[in-house]
Amino acid sequence: MNVDRGYLLTEQINRASENLDQLSSLQLAQLFANEDKLPQQAVEAAVPELAAAIEAIGARLANGGRLFYLGAGTSGRLGVLDAAECPPTFCSDPEMVQGLLAGGAPALLRSSEGLEDLFDAGRADLQKSDFSADDALVGIAAGGTTPYVHGGLSYAMELDALAVALACVPTSQVQMPCHIDIRLLTGPELLTGSTRLKAGTATKMALNIISTGVMVRLGKVYGNSMVDVAVTNTKLEDRALRILSNLAGLNREQGLLLLEQGGGSVKVALLMSAAKLPATSAIALLEKAQGNLRLALEVNGFQLHGPQ
Repeated sequence: MNVDRGYLLTEQINRASENLDQLSSLQLAQLFANEDKLPQQAVEAAVPELAAAIEAIGARLANGGRLFYLGAGTSGRLGVLDAAECPPTFCSDPEMVQGLLAGGAPALLRSSEGLEDLFDAGRADLQKSDFSADDALVGIAAGGTTPYVHGGLSYAMELDALAVALACVPTSQVQMPCHIDIRLLTGPELLTGSTRLKAGTATKMALNIISTGVMVRLGKVYGNSMVDVAVTNTKLEDRALRILSNLAGLNREQGLLLLEQGGGSVKVALLMSAAKLPATSAIALLEKAQGNLRLALEVNGFQLHGPQ
C-alpha cells in the first residue's frame, strides 16, 4: 500500500542530526547522549497511564488472567524480552506473561517486518494462545499504525479483555483501540524513522515499569528485594543468600540450609526463619496469603529480624 507516514512524530526529520554523516565519532556519541535524555522525560510524562496499566493488569493477573505483549519488529522484540525476563526475576509461571511477535520466533533473529501489515494476524496469534476476556493485552507500536497491533487490540476490545496501547506518537496523529492509552513522545529520531533508538529506549523503560509494578502488586517483592527470584544458577543463588542475610540476618550456611529445606524458595526460607516453622507449615501459610510474604508475616504476627 502506498501510504505516506511522514506526518508521524516518529517519522519526522530531527534537525539536530541533519549533518549526522559528517560528524566525528565523538560528536556522534555526544549527540546521542544528549538526545537519549528525552526517553526519560517521555516516560515521566506518561506516569499516570503507566500507573493505571499496573493497577488494571495486576487485578487481571491476581484473578488468574495473563498478560500478553504484542508487536512487530523492535516493538515486538522488546515485548518478548520483557516477558522472558519475568520467570527468572519473579519465579512467575511462563504462561503468566507472554510476548507475541509478528512472524513468531524466527522474527526474533531475522527481520520479517512485512508481516506487521497483516491486521488479522494479530487476532490470529491471540486466538492461538487462547486469549480470553480474563487476560490483558499491551499492544506495542512505536508509530501507532501497525495493522498487526491494531488487529490484536481490536480483538481484545471485542472480548472485553483489558486492552492497553503503547505508542510514541500523539493521539492526535493516530487513534488506537484501547482502554488505557500510553503515549511516549520521544520526538523524531536522530536516524530518521529508526524507532529502535529513542522510541525503543522509552518502550523498554515503560515495559520494565509495567511488569515490575504488576509483580509488586502481586506480592512478588518484599521491600525492594526480589523474594520470588528463581534460584537457577550461582549468581541467583548468591542473590538469594544476600536477601536472606539482609532481611533475616542469616549467614550463608544458614541460608543454604533453609533454601534447601524450602525447595529453593526465598519466601519460604524467610518465613521459616521468622516463624521458626518447618517448610511444610511455612508453605501452607504462604499459600493462605496467596504468596504474599508481607501478608503472611503480618497476619500471623511474625517479623523478620535482619538489617533492613
